[in-house]
Amino acid sequence: MSRFTYLILAIFTFISCNSSAQQIQTGRNPVPDPRNVKIENIDKVRGKLRTGAEQTELYLPYLKGKRIGMVVNPTSVIGSTTVVDSLLSLGVKIVKIFGPEHGFRGDASAGIHVDDSFDAKTGIPAISLYGKHNKPTKEDLADIDLMIYDIQDVGVRFYTYINTLQHVMEACADNNKELLILDRPNPNGFYVDGPILDQKLKSGIGINPIPITHGLTIAEYAQMLNGEGWLANKVKCNIKVIKNANYTHTMPYVLPVKPSPNLNTAQSILLYPSLCLFEGTIISQGRGTYFPFTILGNPDLKGKYKFSFVPKGIKGMSETPLHMNKDCYGIDLRQYNTNKIRKEGKINLSWLIELYNAYPYKDKFFDFKQSNQMGNFDKLAGTYDLKQQIIAGKSEEEIRQSWEPGLSQYKLMRKKYLLYQ
Repeated sequence: MSRFTYLILAIFTFISCNSSAQQIQTGRNPVPDPRNVKIENIDKVRGKLRTGAEQTELYLPYLKGKRIGMVVNPTSVIGSTTVVDSLLSLGVKIVKIFGPEHGFRGDASAGIHVDDSFDAKTGIPAISLYGKHNKPTKEDLADIDLMIYDIQDVGVRFYTYINTLQHVMEACADNNKELLILDRPNPNGFYVDGPILDQKLKSGIGINPIPITHGLTIAEYAQMLNGEGWLANKVKCNIKVIKNANYTHTMPYVLPVKPSPNLNTAQSILLYPSLCLFEGTIISQGRGTYFPFTILGNPDLKGKYKFSFVPKGIKGMSETPLHMNKDCYGIDLRQYNTNKIRKEGKINLSWLIELYNAYPYKDKFFDFKQSNQMGNFDKLAGTYDLKQQIIAGKSEEEIRQSWEPGLSQYKLMRKKYLLYQ
């Protein structure tokens, strides 16, 4: 290359760089130069997702001088530190901790009642909302000025943390306490599907008329609870929300902490809306293994499937799982491409239909007493119809058609409460 060519390139590079600098300084460039932005704003410039809890600059001043109660569990983190420890280090006065199912530290198995205690690390009273009572009492709230709710949800009707939210909102409304919600993304928030809960089947695994995957973050669901008058006696809770930054419902989100002992992988969280229906059947969903909600099986399916596993008692996960110490044969979904769920936006009913057809003792398949699971099938499904449709040999498409017009009506109603696209 000639000296003349080098000279032309040098002049062109100088002009280009000077032009870019002029754009940054005069504001004509729509994206600020990160070099000129303060550290606390750098994530917003880069478009990094930030949970409500991580944005302490937005709510820390509001906590000053207040006695705080916190509804939290192990998912309540800022980076690698619990939100409780983080706020304590910043001088926030936390007087009580409230823990949902699995407890504040997350070491109780599903469905196991948790007693009140004192947090071993901080000495703060830890009140169980999954023991003697499911909502804070007047006495619990007497010395609290502001309640904070910060728990990761997975966007499924029968996942009990949304029930905890409802009970906390009712208690706050009854006792004139404000609730600050630190929002978190919904890993299953990209789709809405399933039958709407029949109110005759209202239970601890489903309270309100919503589908299996509701497509809302915790804060959006709180707004729906208020707006639709679903709180007890139609009370309204005074809520304040710290939104997720740079979040949309279609955004893939991998949780930094497992939301509960048996949802221990990103795969299990995405398969959970489909596989939890097996909780009301004689089929194991892998409880008692380290791969829950990614494998399915039963001892009576020997000879029909090659894949097998043996459930064992695992402390903190499943102490007495279904078919404990027995060889279970069935389906291995650990390598299932969950992008298919994202693409189709549907709960998968084919596995339920397949295993019902393969199981030799049809009258035992939906036997709740033998299944020894967390809830009977009708309560999990939210309808009496699904079980009868599977027994009758209905196709997946025929079953889906029966969810209308309720599902479409819910989707329309949901739009009123969305905080994110």
